[in-house]
Amino acid sequence: MTHSVDPARRKLLQFIAGTPLLPLAGGLAGMISNSVFAADLKAASVRFVPMAAPTLANPAEMATTTVKSSMVVNYSDGSSKTFRLGYKPFFITGDQVPDGKGGTLLAGGYYDIHHAPILNTNGQQFFSDCPDGSSLLTLPGAKVAGVKGHTVFAVVQFEYTSRAANGDDMYGKLPSPIAVLTLDQNPDTGELTLVQYHNVDTSPVQGLWITCGASLSPWNTHLSSEEYEPDAFKAAGDEQFQGYSQHLFGDPAKANPYHYGHLPEVTVHPDGSGSVQKHYCLGRISHELVQVMPDERTVLMGDDATNGGLFMFVADRPRDLSAGTLYVAKWKQVSGKGPGAGDISWIKLGHASSDEIKALVAGGIKPEQIMTVAFKDPGDASFTKIGFNGKPHWVKLQPGMEKAAAFLETHRYAALVGGSLGFSKMEGTTLNIADKRAYSAMSYVYKSMTDGSGDIHVEGPKAGAVYEHILQGGQQDLDGQPIDSEWVSTHMAPPAALVGEDLSKADALGNTAHADKIANPDNLKFSEKLRTLFIGEDSGNHVNNFLWAYNVDTRELSRILSCPAGAESTGLHAVDEINGWTYIMSNLQHPGDWESPLHDVVKETLDPLVRANYRDRFGAAVGYVTGMPELG
Repeated sequence: MTHSVDPARRKLLQFIAGTPLLPLAGGLAGMISNSVFAADLKAASVRFVPMAAPTLANPAEMATTTVKSSMVVNYSDGSSKTFRLGYKPFFITGDQVPDGKGGTLLAGGYYDIHHAPILNTNGQQFFSDCPDGSSLLTLPGAKVAGVKGHTVFAVVQFEYTSRAANGDDMYGKLPSPIAVLTLDQNPDTGELTLVQYHNVDTSPVQGLWITCGASLSPWNTHLSSEEYEPDAFKAAGDEQFQGYSQHLFGDPAKANPYHYGHLPEVTVHPDGSGSVQKHYCLGRISHELVQVMPDERTVLMGDDATNGGLFMFVADRPRDLSAGTLYVAKWKQVSGKGPGAGDISWIKLGHASSDEIKALVAGGIKPEQIMTVAFKDPGDASFTKIGFNGKPHWVKLQPGMEKAAAFLETHRYAALVGGSLGFSKMEGTTLNIADKRAYSAMSYVYKSMTDGSGDIHVEGPKAGAVYEHILQGGQQDLDGQPIDSEWVSTHMAPPAALVGEDLSKADALGNTAHADKIANPDNLKFSEKLRTLFIGEDSGNHVNNFLWAYNVDTRELSRILSCPAGAESTGLHAVDEINGWTYIMSNLQHPGDWESPLHDVVKETLDPLVRANYRDRFGAAVGYVTGMPELG
């Protein structure tokens, strides 16, 4: 049954001291008593009531997205109201979804450079089981047929597909699709409904490579990613890269590795279509989830790699990432205990425009023209030993190739000039504007962070941590030149509540990290109005991965969502306000991706349930967290 809502009461429900609530599912807003909301009632604080981790006592909860948490609003008069949370998917990948033209498209479907569907050995179109980064936004003048309420857009990218119908490993062998969803927002309930699915044409940028996390820029564009950039020195013999080239171009030798590992930017248009460009001047690294600062010029970038770095880009002009200066961080360790802490300074790698680096690639530059790389010790003092992807390399720069190296061989060059290339899987980065703090997820604190190969030598844990950055202005790089930004990281250390805990032996369910603490954080997003940091996991240490809410004032950590076993929490996007409503976007990928011994206890029970929920484990969910009032 649908209930109408008095407009005055709806506004009171939406705005609590300027903080809108999560959308109310099922039109239940109209069932709230008039006496609950008084005109002068204001919220003093918001907190999340955690849910317990699901167990085999209820296997169905372990085999799907489960939300049994609540949000409590405490009001200025001492009263409070509890809102039960839930989850709504827009689709499961592999669904047929409306194309806005009277037909349908395959959600998460793959296309080649000529826009033709890429088919598997059964003659059916491949579709992804790994939706990832998402953005939610509105545009002035938006008009899409079929929208009855407010027009809202979501951009969703699909990182990869795990396997083919014949069981072959397909990781990185298909060009990543990216879609613009047109959503119909119900003005009374905030509910979002899919109206149109538009597959963005990526042929102008030579296709997309392994798009992972994403963020929404301050100017309302979707900042994508291309992680684990293909190694140009090995691409010619790399089966994965050859497979990618074959599926995209129909030729295993046509793709150029230097076209990938950059930062794609998607612009949504008022008709629900989208277009994409790649910026070649933000470093060719394992871009994950970047954060643009309020100056609309400074970009803080994690690097999802072993022997990865912390990078920063300062654009020449606001709202324009086509030219600027690239820096790599230098870590000065001040504590080696646990995940450690460090003071951060910066090394300038170079200045470039996207066009000039792209011109180098179009001109056919080869990696050997940029530097010489030896994979075994050459016994030559003119080479410098560096750590690269967990292994030692020896590199020597070719004369005059500093700029090409900085922007096309960024990992090797950054290590060569003294950057701290010792981080391990630094994933999402997000920003707390009010406190001038940023947060970076270190999915695993191990390998290059614990062996001292890149300035960092800490203890762990393998379960990872979230580091807080202190951001300041008035900084200089290590050459003494001023950095033109007021949002420069100067110190990194994790809050105590955001450090995982390794277990000496697995618990009864199979977890190898404490189930009531974060493990292997990945996606991060911060809500200014809720004063809450949201954390999604990509853990090989939790049987089920979780979505967490961390209140930066109370330091309370609350589990708010559990993904199906074997899936990771992706696509996180916390949206403070769209037409009066707050949203938490949340996807999942590769449900039932069983690992041994982690899932040995649960696999036999959960595998048939996960297969039934997610297209025999070939599908995954794209959706958002919903909220509804606790009615007693």
